[in-house]
Amino acid sequence: MTGMAREKKTGDAAGPAGRVTIDQVRRDPEVKAFIKKADENLEQLGYTEHGTRHAHLVSSIAENILLRLGRPQREAELAAIAGYLHDMGNGISRLDHGIAAALLAQTVLRRLGMPVEEYTEVMCAIGNHEEEYGEAVSPISAALILGDKSDVHKSRVRNIEPAAFDIHDRVNFASQKSFVSVDGGAKTITLELEIDTAGSQVMEYFEIFLSRMVMCRRAAEFLGCRFSLVINKSILM
Repeated sequence: MTGMAREKKTGDAAGPAGRVTIDQVRRDPEVKAFIKKADENLEQLGYTEHGTRHAHLVSSIAENILLRLGRPQREAELAAIAGYLHDMGNGISRLDHGIAAALLAQTVLRRLGMPVEEYTEVMCAIGNHEEEYGEAVSPISAALILGDKSDVHKSRVRNIEPAAFDIHDRVNFASQKSFVSVDGGAKTITLELEIDTAGSQVMEYFEIFLSRMVMCRRAAEFLGCRFSLVINKSILM
């Protein structure tokens, strides 16, 4: 199973007045439509899965990173919301999709009643999640970066015919397990991968994901932590 187990179960009921919950966001029909269209666009362009599975996973990891580091629960929930909404902009265009997603998130969260002080934090995190121009500028953005860049797994590959794989398909399909672990006491955040080297060499992982791992290291440092990458039980970063 990819990702990090949740430490708590968020209730289905809406929160207090002005407190938009992650469950409200997940149930929202407009959000569902945006994510569905984004994933359809990326499928046509030949990208790996970016649908509700990816959204749920990134949301969960981002939330749990902050919880395990002792950050405020509401801050962790805002990270979960940012994680769930971060790729909606792909429904408009792959280019600058983080900026588009941030603007779409604003319309959704304002409609749901989230205070401006909160939805601007979510927008900022979403707008900074891509390595082409993004950077960890807040705990929420740092957690989102770590959650997003850690989703490497065979379940993301749409076409399971090996002859048709590109390097991204090979690396993802060869990834049998990915897991983010956080040691709040030791201040470490570790991405652990199990890669079937018969399907893809570890060097191919670095060929396409090195910039993402550097971004994860910087995000962890923003949170006052050290980032480690462990592949097949060997520490590589």
